[in-house]
Amino acid sequence: MGADPRDPERGLTRRFARVAALADVHGNAPALEAVLAEVEAEEPDLIVFCGDLTWGPLPEETLDLVRGLEARFVRGNAERTLLEGPAEPTERTRFQAERHDGDALEFIRGFEEAVVVEVDGLGPTRFCHGSPRSDEELITPETPVERMREFLGGVGERAVVTAHTHVRYERVVDGMRLLNPGSVGLPYEGRPGAYWALLGPGIEHRRTEYDLDDAERRIRADGGPFADLTMELLRTPPSREEAIEHAEMRAFSG
Repeated sequence: MGADPRDPERGLTRRFARVAALADVHGNAPALEAVLAEVEAEEPDLIVFCGDLTWGPLPEETLDLVRGLEARFVRGNAERTLLEGPAEPTERTRFQAERHDGDALEFIRGFEEAVVVEVDGLGPTRFCHGSPRSDEELITPETPVERMREFLGGVGERAVVTAHTHVRYERVVDGMRLLNPGSVGLPYEGRPGAYWALLGPGIEHRRTEYDLDDAERRIRADGGPFADLTMELLRTPPSREEAIEHAEMRAFSG
C-alpha cells in the first residue's frame, strides 16, 4: 500500500497524489483495524501516522497492525515518554513498559520528529504531533492567530498537519493551511467513531464506524489500567466544545 516516500536514487522528498493522515490511535487496535480497512480500499500513495500510536490499552496489537505498512511515523509525546522514561512511574507507565519489548522500542526509535512530503494540491506539507515547535502544544480551531504565527515562524511548508488535541479542524493562517485529522482511537468529537483524513488534492475528513461492543470486550480483557477510562471516553466522548475549551486554557499539555 503506497510507495517509498523517498527517492532511492537521490534521497529527495517525493510527491504524492494522496496521503492518508492518521493520528492519536492510543492503542485502540479495533479502531485502527477498521480505519486501515478503509485506507486499503482508498489505495493512498502514503500513510503518515502523527504520533501517540501505542499508548493505550492494546499496544502490542496496535504495533502488529502497522509493522508491515509502507508508512512514515511521527514521534508524539507518548513515544518520547516510552523512550526517555516517565518523570514519575505510575500504574499506566509500568503497563506500557511491560508491553513494549526491545523490538517494539527499536521500532519506535525510528519515528521522526516531523515528516515532510509534497502532496498534490497542498504542496510541501509538514506532519507533526503537537505543533512544529513542541509535541505538547495544543492547537485547535480557536487557537489565537498570534500564537499560531509564533510556532509557524521558520516553517517553509505550505500546509501543516497537527494532532495531539484529538479534535479535527481545518483553517488557514496567513495563507498557510493547517489541519488536524482527528483521533483514530480517542476522538473528542462528541460522537463515537474513528477519525482520520485523506489529503490530496484537497482535504477530506473521514469518520469510520466500528463495533464498540467488540472493542470493549478486547480492551477490558487486556487493557489493564487503561480499560476503564478508554471505554468511558469511547462510549461518551467529550464534545468538541469541551475539548477545545480545555486545550485553549492550557496551550501546552504535560
